[in-house]
Amino acid sequence: MKIFRSQERREERPPPGSAIRLEKPGSKAAQTPWGTILVVFMRLLACLWICQGLAEWALVLLPGQPVFDTLPGATSAAVIFFAIADLLAAVGLWLATPWGGALWLFAASAQIFVAVAIKSSISVVWIVVDLILIAVYFVLTFKAGEAREP
Repeated sequence: MKIFRSQERREERPPPGSAIRLEKPGSKAAQTPWGTILVVFMRLLACLWICQGLAEWALVLLPGQPVFDTLPGATSAAVIFFAIADLLAAVGLWLATPWGGALWLFAASAQIFVAVAIKSSISVVWIVVDLILIAVYFVLTFKAGEAREP
């Protein structure tokens, strides 16, 4: 009768979709900190998006004058949309989850679209800032994924 070793030494790996992976010291991933840089970038981005979301909620809850009476319908809808989407994206970014990055990309793309479609709603500066942040996010994501490859 053969005896099987059920407790063989196996290299424990995190599940393939894990947001944060901790590698053993001396491994290739430990030498290149792209994953850590990506997480720090996502957390800083989350702070910025929390501020944006709270500013949108301030427009809704603390108006000097009634917001929805003075703004056009499309702009009012954008305020409500970004008040919700910005905070949801910020939570996902802070947790460094894949859905957080995807939701943030959706919110940033929507912000660019609204800025182009409704000229008086969002400053042109935010379009440039969003495009730069999206480009940096893609570069860091690519580099972090490349560093994980054996």
